[in-house]
Amino acid sequence: MEIHERTVGPVTILDLEGKLVLGDGDGLLKDKVNSLIFQGQQQIVLNLGGVPYIDSAGLGQLIASSTTVARQGGQLRLLNVTKRVQDLLAIVKLLTVFDVYTSEADAVKGSGIRL
Repeated sequence: MEIHERTVGPVTILDLEGKLVLGDGDGLLKDKVNSLIFQGQQQIVLNLGGVPYIDSAGLGQLIASSTTVARQGGQLRLLNVTKRVQDLLAIVKLLTVFDVYTSEADAVKGSGIRL
């Protein structure tokens, strides 16, 4: 997995590419989110458009990252969730836990049409 970081105003967008799975992407995502929180970044958008697959460890890390950000008074949003990942989130009843957006502009603002 690769993570590319960019900033749009006060929001940090992490473009994820590759599988979010045990031993590959989960630790990398954890380290990146913790680093951003340490730097004072509290508004984070995870662009999952390049993530074709997430396993249980990846789901766990999404939840852990969201909790870490929320504890610091921030918000973690998901962007461009693929159909397969969206279906997975719906099956495990996590679609309502995350703010999921189809538009980067809406995700940055934290408003608009959510899935």
